[in-house]
Amino acid sequence: MLSRQNSKLIQAFIAIILFFSLGLVIKYWPDTVIAFDQTIQESVRGQLPNLSTRFFKLITVVGNTVSQIAIAIMSVTFCYLKKWYPQARFIAVNAIISGICILSLKLIFQRVRPTLTHLVFAGGYSFPSGHSMGTFMIFGSIIILLQYYMPKSIWKLLCQGTLGLLIFLIGLSRIYLGVHFPTDVLAGFILAYGILNLTAYIFLSKDWLKKVK
Repeated sequence: MLSRQNSKLIQAFIAIILFFSLGLVIKYWPDTVIAFDQTIQESVRGQLPNLSTRFFKLITVVGNTVSQIAIAIMSVTFCYLKKWYPQARFIAVNAIISGICILSLKLIFQRVRPTLTHLVFAGGYSFPSGHSMGTFMIFGSIIILLQYYMPKSIWKLLCQGTLGLLIFLIGLSRIYLGVHFPTDVLAGFILAYGILNLTAYIFLSKDWLKKVK
């Protein structure tokens, strides 16, 4: 029977393989994902009602680079002030890896953004979605720490559920606003999931994550 740590390692490698498989398909056989992307885009965007547009414009700001950096810094600072040093490093490491991966992978795959009307400004390349991957990495780090260190309670479920919902809505906002293909968002989620499992495996196997006092 697999231990929880070994399970994380396996999940990490599966997710990373899935990400690069999807990336290769998009780079060399982009026509194969057109129908998938268009179907989801049409379902999510609909007639672009004003209320939905205002909502998603607001939500997407939470996933902006400046917001991600601010949230990561505040989270790390909070942990350091509480003397939760391994937990602070866990968040910091994942945030840094996220930034490096987003910048480098966009240059590697160089996918042009959708030709749909962009409801917000977005520059650079499209794959993977930086908003989706970055928020998944940072909020996901916090979700993992809550899982290990927060006692079972309705508040724990509420905190984790809220963070999970934010991750989903930020990814959805990028599709709705026309600045990312659904496969960009999916790829960001998949890779973030893989890296989080890998870093969690490393930290746990090295006993770098310990019960807070």
